Amino acid sequence: MNPKNRATLGERVTRAAEAALERQNFVSPLDILEGIGWLDANTVQRWRRGEIACLESVAQTNLSRLSEAMKLFRVWANDKDLTPSETQYVARTGQRQTLQFSKSGDHTIERLYRTHWVSPALSEKKREKLAEKASRPPDLVVIQPLNQDWTCHRCAGTGGFLVMENEGPACLRCVGLDDLVGLPAGDALLSRRAKARSARSAVVVRFSRSRKQYERQGLLVEPDVLAAVESELETERREKAAKKTR
Repeated sequence: MNPKNRATLGERVTRAAEAALERQNFVSPLDILEGIGWLDANTVQRWRRGEIACLESVAQTNLSRLSEAMKLFRVWANDKDLTPSETQYVARTGQRQTLQFSKSGDHTIERLYRTHWVSPALSEKKREKLAEKASRPPDLVVIQPLNQDWTCHRCAGTGGFLVMENEGPACLRCVGLDDLVGLPAGDALLSRRAKARSARSAVVVRFSRSRKQYERQGLLVEPDVLAAVESELETERREKAAKKTR
């Protein structure tokens, strides 16, 4: 790479890294690639939903520049005495497959992409908590399609919801979520408790034509859990109202 171009890239990497570190006390390769404009947030979300095979294939640059940026990032992280922490990236699909960063799928390259660099200013306890949060499997995402003109790639059926898989859309029955019930957005406490207690749950999203992005509509949760939490909250709110009256 031309020395002048390398210096310019180094400055962009440094700015992106420092901004991410200040914002969240750690920096990941994804923060760098988004920060310098080679990936956008919507593309990353599609990758997390398993709609894109590997992230390098959609980066707005070539493999040589990607490799150089990652090298510059690691040099910066070592100079800052940041602590490396390998993180798992799992797709937001029923299959929960491991997400792939590189075109080659090489183990070493994948590990480098998965490594987050954590601020040494954090205590050991906070670093462990941060690592646990980063490695936590993401929510399953269920799409509420704008129309019913779609077919499950497994059974050729259709329905009011679908889950995107590498092979195409799949119905809830085929991914084992058809027994869940809908919980519309609006009651934050109810949603939080029902999601926390459901062994299986999913976030429901729908594409907004006006905003050109998917927007959250609510949750799918286990019916017995939802019924129990609704009853519990009703009792709590009734007791609170009675106490306020007294």
